[in-house]
Amino acid sequence: MTNLEKKIEELVEPEIEKLGLELYDVEYVKEGKEYYLRIYIDSENGVSIDDCEKVTNVLNDILDKADYIKEQYYLEVSSAGVEKVLKYDKHFEKNLGKKIEVNLYTKFENKKQYVGTLERYNENEIVILTDDEEISFDKKNVANVKLVYDWNKM
Repeated sequence: MTNLEKKIEELVEPEIEKLGLELYDVEYVKEGKEYYLRIYIDSENGVSIDDCEKVTNVLNDILDKADYIKEQYYLEVSSAGVEKVLKYDKHFEKNLGKKIEVNLYTKFENKKQYVGTLERYNENEIVILTDDEEISFDKKNVANVKLVYDWNKM
């Protein structure tokens, strides 16, 4: 997370919590010629379009007053989704014991993708339990990690 994203997180998190929602992540990115501030929110009960609209309405004025971003940008507020990307310790902590997908930069035992239960993690490694073994990944080799949703439950 960049310093700007951290400042924005500290600014908007209390406002999002007042609405009964959780701030999941903040991203400030340039795509082509355009800048985007993406605010991802979450809730135990899921996130609706109305939730996104409420957060957008609250944050517009707060972000304008803070004036942290000098460029013109688009504010996008959305759900973190059911197959959330796990980036930070708080994400891993909240999802211990859940099924995750680990994608690697380089092959490990001839594979770049593994699915298993998140057993534990620390600053250097992520450990999953698959059907037949426990596997430890060096975080330096991990491209991304996301939750795996059981779509058959629907």
